Amino acid sequence: MAINREPQVFLFLSKILGRNIIGATGETLGRVYDLTAEFVEPYPIVTGIILRSTQKNNPVVLPWKDVVDMDQTISVSVSSIKDLSVPHLKEGEVLLKDALLDKQVVDTDGAKIRRVNDLHFLKTRLGLYLVHVDVGFRGLIRRVGLIGVFDAIFKALFDYKLPNHLIQWKFTQPLSSPDLLQLNIAQSRLSQIHPADLADILEELDIKQRAAVFQALDVETAAETLEETDPKIQVSLINDLNSEKASDIIEEMSLSEAADLIGDLPKAKAEGILNEMEKDIADDVKELMTHPELEAGGMMTTSYLSFSPTTTAREALDKFRREAADVDLVYYIYITDEEEHLLGVISLRNLILANADQKLADIMDERVVSVKLDDKHDTIAEQFAKYAVTAIPVVDENEKMHGTIIFKNLLEIVAPELGK
Repeated sequence: MAINREPQVFLFLSKILGRNIIGATGETLGRVYDLTAEFVEPYPIVTGIILRSTQKNNPVVLPWKDVVDMDQTISVSVSSIKDLSVPHLKEGEVLLKDALLDKQVVDTDGAKIRRVNDLHFLKTRLGLYLVHVDVGFRGLIRRVGLIGVFDAIFKALFDYKLPNHLIQWKFTQPLSSPDLLQLNIAQSRLSQIHPADLADILEELDIKQRAAVFQALDVETAAETLEETDPKIQVSLINDLNSEKASDIIEEMSLSEAADLIGDLPKAKAEGILNEMEKDIADDVKELMTHPELEAGGMMTTSYLSFSPTTTAREALDKFRREAADVDLVYYIYITDEEEHLLGVISLRNLILANADQKLADIMDERVVSVKLDDKHDTIAEQFAKYAVTAIPVVDENEKMHGTIIFKNLLEIVAPELGK
């Protein structure tokens, strides 16, 4: 049995704009000026045509349901321009040419900022859907009506045809309107980009767009992105937020990153954020801020996992599963007494391989490589290089543990271009 498939008809916005709109009586009502669309998943659907007419000074909107046919002209069921009203956009509805054409968008698949040169639609019996944006040179040439000339020249000289550079709509995030960034769709798309790539994107944007994109991120993504962003831009982004929202984001950052950021903020702003933060996190951040940045105390994070020597491997793993999510990075667990004096260290690998009933005192390595709170970055770097460890505990003069330094923290100090 033959399958009746609906033919796919693709149209570019540049080929739709300016077309004559022919009414039911054969009279020309005007020309296409723009399209309205509702931003829904998976593809925005065109809801109307904005047309200009010599009979009216202001543009009017023609509902898409009144479109009968689209060929060289657009036939509609409306008889007179008088039957049409001025545009009143509904919530979630936008003017496509105004919102997207010549505007910047984020290519969430390629993690780059692109400029939109044309829009690509799929026409079905159910409607007209925006399926791609064209960000290539061919789209620009098509817009100015020279695509035929360029194709002929390239064919004659190089036997080559300029390709379309289309990005699927599902990988496109508009930046032109704060309303578009506040949609749940925007949060979902932006959160799929790696935080390091998002940070690069933010740094390319102007101040207004940067703030709008950052404020569209969910709290966790915002925190991860902030950690990858240049310190000056970090300060700018946080300054634009109220203290409550800023504290929510900073609480999700590593403690060392949070301390560095709050230390760079104006005093009043920093105090406001600290007052909004959970007390235990705020106290840890304040402690880190008392140490110079180039010393161990300023590089360390106070979130680490410590256990008593009488704990069994099974008990330690159970606690690890419950609490590891709240620790920046876990390479080792530390064995301490009741007053947090450092007794030994166990790598995560050795803990997993240990007999479940073994006590940590029998597994731990007492030859712990550590640094003092006031050790400088060059001393710390020597310890990392000499012992090939991935994290180093920080202790005071009494061997009481205060935190750990992971290699990334050191790298951000001695080689910031590599650490971020």
